[in-house]
Amino acid sequence: MSFIAKKIEIHTDRRVAVLNEKDAARLALKESDRVKVHCGGRSASAILSVSPKLVAEGEAGIFDTLNDVLQVRDGDQVEVKISEAPQSVQFVKKKMMEGVALTKEEIGSIVQDIVNLDLSDLEMAAFVMSQHFRGMNIDEAEALTRSMVETGEIIDFERPVYDKHSVGGVPGNKVSLLIVPMTAAAGLFIPKLSSHAITSPSGTADTMQVLTNVDFSIEEFKEAAMKAGGAIAASTGLNISPADDILIRHVEHPLGIDPVSQMAASIMSKKLAVGAKFLLLDIPTGKESKVETEEEARSLASMFIELGRRVGMRVACGITFGGAPVGHAVGPALEAREALLALAGKAASTSLVEKSTSLTGMMFELAGVASQGQGKEMAEATIRSGKALAKMREIIAAQGGNPKVRPEDIPVGSHIGEIKAQYTGYVTRVSNAALVEIARAAGAPAEKGAGFEIEGKVGHFVKKGDVILRIYAERESRLEAAHSLALHTEPIVIEGMLLDRIP
Repeated sequence: MSFIAKKIEIHTDRRVAVLNEKDAARLALKESDRVKVHCGGRSASAILSVSPKLVAEGEAGIFDTLNDVLQVRDGDQVEVKISEAPQSVQFVKKKMMEGVALTKEEIGSIVQDIVNLDLSDLEMAAFVMSQHFRGMNIDEAEALTRSMVETGEIIDFERPVYDKHSVGGVPGNKVSLLIVPMTAAAGLFIPKLSSHAITSPSGTADTMQVLTNVDFSIEEFKEAAMKAGGAIAASTGLNISPADDILIRHVEHPLGIDPVSQMAASIMSKKLAVGAKFLLLDIPTGKESKVETEEEARSLASMFIELGRRVGMRVACGITFGGAPVGHAVGPALEAREALLALAGKAASTSLVEKSTSLTGMMFELAGVASQGQGKEMAEATIRSGKALAKMREIIAAQGGNPKVRPEDIPVGSHIGEIKAQYTGYVTRVSNAALVEIARAAGAPAEKGAGFEIEGKVGHFVKKGDVILRIYAERESRLEAAHSLALHTEPIVIEGMLLDRIP
């Protein structure tokens, strides 16, 4: 059936066509049906939206993403008809309903249709949920990884590439801002791409963005990394493993799930896309982490090592303590400050330096620039000598920032609230989940100066009235919300040696 095109200037990463509800009824079409839209020799699949008012009878609304393909003008004639689901939907159903292993061709078809925007949100959710409940074997994980690489851009640096990644789940994990410059200072090329935060108070890209630019084209990223011998940039907009970005936005983030096979393919595909031959993987482990037990962590490490072997990448995994924030600071600006202080050898937190140098030491041993057991000392030496800080300033400059930036130059939220100990005793528990909620309530990561500093960690002795949490916000209303949440959730538990008294 023919309609008059009406451009609708709404940009989403779904192709959407809109029909008046009466026209849809005449064609027996319903909301979210898949349709094919034709115009002037061009055609594209789209998801149908049905509206009583957005378009009049006889009109077909064309969202921007759909029009990127069709190139219609207002008033053009377009034809809209129902479309069959792509074959990949049957493969999704096969996995979901039968739980059988998919072939590499079937997985490739699913990934290609995700990138082509030919699967609905519901169909993509079914694919991710089938992984969550049915699982994937190592052959499937390899096929998923390779397909996600092949459907996006690939960067060739023409030299050995080292990379680092964390499976996440721990607030304040700004260790990449130490590991990258320490690694680059040793002459190992490490062009790290990181994500902006989805559910955390600050992703690596958010923290680095306080210090310098992180958003680049592929050529700009390549130039900056080659110039400094390393980089810390955002993967957003580079079209590297685009299926992963789509699944995160439409399924994993809204549903709050991250199946192991999808997580592995996500990480490995992006590392392969930058040509990484060596990968250091940080697996934080502990209560309220993504990986709660060492047994789970070891199993995950084994899978990554085998997957790396299959795709030509040497992988080393560090199982790290994930039961509390790393360092004292959480939130983009606060973490950037703490990272610079740590690189200058002035860190107030031993956990940040200990974790960073331990992991960097593993990288040095993986690369063969340090003998077994000697890597950590070599990493510590890059900080003591000032080489790590000098390299970080070089990276900041190469990415367009001020290489002379000092920790005290970084502005943080001017509205500050304190949570004080109600008892004298020892900190017996810290809740990562509650602390993440508090930081986000304060405005992090969107408001770069928001977050908190934690003064009390497990095992610390505190006196009644001591400050155990200092909250920063850029707006008074945000501070009030975060402060109220901190009082109600009790993120830091203090107990004396006497736990109970009977009677």
